[in-house]
Amino acid sequence: MAGGEPPAPATEAEEGRRAALLREITEEGGFAFVASAEKAACGDLRAAEAVAGDGPPAPATEAEEGRRAALLREITEEGGFAFVASAEKAACGDLRAAEAAREMAWEQLHSGPWSEVGAAWRDAYALACLHVARLRRLGAAAADRRAALRALDMGLIMGGNLLRADLEAAIARIVADPGGGGDAEAVDEETRRWREGLERNRDDALNILPAKSLSCKKVERRSCISLEEFICDYFLRESPVIISGSIDHWPARTKWKDIQYLKKIAGDRTVPVEVGKNYVCSEWKQELITFSQFLERMWSAGCPSNLTYLAQHPLFEQIKELHEDIMVPDYCYAGGGELQSLNAWFGPHGTVTPLHHDPHHNILAQVLGRKYIRLYPASISEDLYPHTETMLSNTSQVDLDNVDLKEFPRMYIVTSPVMTKHVVATIPNVTMTMYLLVTSDA
Repeated sequence: MAGGEPPAPATEAEEGRRAALLREITEEGGFAFVASAEKAACGDLRAAEAVAGDGPPAPATEAEEGRRAALLREITEEGGFAFVASAEKAACGDLRAAEAAREMAWEQLHSGPWSEVGAAWRDAYALACLHVARLRRLGAAAADRRAALRALDMGLIMGGNLLRADLEAAIARIVADPGGGGDAEAVDEETRRWREGLERNRDDALNILPAKSLSCKKVERRSCISLEEFICDYFLRESPVIISGSIDHWPARTKWKDIQYLKKIAGDRTVPVEVGKNYVCSEWKQELITFSQFLERMWSAGCPSNLTYLAQHPLFEQIKELHEDIMVPDYCYAGGGELQSLNAWFGPHGTVTPLHHDPHHNILAQVLGRKYIRLYPASISEDLYPHTETMLSNTSQVDLDNVDLKEFPRMYIVTSPVMTKHVVATIPNVTMTMYLLVTSDA
């Protein structure tokens, strides 16, 4: 065929086969694909590229369709008629309806205390996020890719478990097609600053510690002890220990020294962060930003009110690729129970967690950087002045950086750190910490 000639018209049989195919795709829920295919047939290049790049979704199984139908019935029974109507339009390719459904579910998630939010509305939010992401992916711009990925991450962070596998599968399809790289000069500067932060010496780190921080009893340090030794010598005696060398084989110990690796794996992913000196300060708040934005803030946090900390977040459930860089130590199963949670802390120079206690046994794995930890025995808990409010009852009112002995006179005799309550200050510029919670309840 000559370059400028139009294609030969399709025969009646060809048109019939195509129409039958589109009907089959529609029956399998591929409404957005069909809409794009019809636009492409009319000469819409962008729609054609969307069809070629995304392809029809894998047909939903009978079980998946059943779960979604049951969810919509439950939402209807709870009075969410507008949500269900918008969700049905979204399933047919209406982006505005998908975003409206997501907004309605978001309002329900914030209608009261988080503990009182119904599981159905959390699942409904995840469903709306799936619709938004699917329809955003039809766009060819980088902004559409980022919007789709953010919607899916929000579904993982705020949504329920019913559609978690669907969210993870959709994320996997997007991250398999990464966006373009950044400016080479900016990349080199980022890499330099990251390395400098990791290579700061111990003397620099000590400058941030409270006076006489290292003058008290130090925690015993052992090298790669057996699980039996750990249980008998420390776990059953409720005695702290530092185990050196036990995570040297983790890929994270080398890979995470490369900021470009972290940005490639997690840069476009949305994560929750804490902003402010610590969670008991009045100016403290939480935000949702991309991991790349968080890394940028680590270099610009000039005052305590702007410190940004990725704290106590199940990052490895959200970003599976990072989970492949770590391994859960056998010590986590010393109590005979199950691993309760696996969380991550990423913090810049100067981030502090107030004196507090946790509900489970802890195994803290320091991947990069340095962290100062002060421990006190449970027997003196009342001398540490815990808050009386329920939300902060596990946290001390005392600021260990500036102890007011007139307001907290019993702190004068608290001089021997050894056990269950602790304050954590990350040092120096870059610290990444694994926090593993275990239970002794079999």
